[in-house]
Amino acid sequence: SEKWSAGLANVLFDGRSKQFQYGYLLTWQASFAGSDDSADVNTGAFQPFAFYQLGKGLYLRSAPIWVYNFENDAYSIPLGLGIGQVIKKGKTVFNLFIEPQASVAYRGPGQPDWQIFVGFNMQFLD
Repeated sequence: SEKWSAGLANVLFDGRSKQFQYGYLLTWQASFAGSDDSADVNTGAFQPFAFYQLGKGLYLRSAPIWVYNFENDAYSIPLGLGIGQVIKKGKTVFNLFIEPQASVAYRGPGQPDWQIFVGFNMQFLD
């Protein structure tokens, strides 16, 4: 957006249970300098997340990202339920997941009615 932005973030994660983990990620960012021709940025996001371990690396998940744009009053609030699989091969851990999400509330241009959140990551162990 050709703007300088700064913001805040807060995270909570409760992993005390081997079967159920939950938490949230809360972020906010706003522009403070840059091109006057570019739109200002003032956006908040809240991502509640929960994971339920089914065993053998298989898990249920929900991690929608709720977004609010303070500049134009646009928002998207999806809810989702997905499934994931963690696989360990040698010194590498793979995590694959898919989570369909439907927006229970949304307003503004470009806000999704539904979406599919898909992920793949790898961790390399020592």
